[in-house]
Amino acid sequence: MMILYRVRVYELKNFPQRDRLLICSNHQSYLDPLILGITCPRPVNYLGRKNLLRFPIFGWFLRFNDAIPIDRDRNALSGIKETLRRLKRGESVVMFPEGTRTTDGEVQSLKLGFCTLARRSKSTLMPIGFDGAYQAYPRGQALPRLGRIHVVMGKPISFEEYHPLTDQEMADLLESRIVECFEKARHYRNRG
Repeated sequence: MMILYRVRVYELKNFPQRDRLLICSNHQSYLDPLILGITCPRPVNYLGRKNLLRFPIFGWFLRFNDAIPIDRDRNALSGIKETLRRLKRGESVVMFPEGTRTTDGEVQSLKLGFCTLARRSKSTLMPIGFDGAYQAYPRGQALPRLGRIHVVMGKPISFEEYHPLTDQEMADLLESRIVECFEKARHYRNRG
């Protein structure tokens, strides 16, 4: 990934070394979990739709990395409980609060599902934004192509900072941080 996509990471100093983290990023392509796996300086767990496990390479990657499957069509409760267990153990969990991959490369509005996980686990929210994955592997394209991907680590949002907010205010705060990171990443990518 680092060679094929010339992945560059910025503001790594923002990434907490000790907190339990709910890592929240924009979602541009199927490459996103791989990108976050190689750019986050700590081991991460992945939260993903259960039906993604049926794809050969991607499913293998998720199973190999002990991903937490969420069955959005049926009862998602077991996946939510497992996510909370891992967060309470001090682990990091990656999720894409937009809910699905973007159709145009831009950051979409966040769904509020992450709020319950964050509040119940008292996790720090770690906003990350990147650009280039959509251009390398847009929705509907059969195979990825080469490109450049730039990743920006945002300023973490502590439990104390989001605790007094409503779910919508919390989502707005997180979305603004992700968008800020995304815009910086786009700037770096366009600079070459």
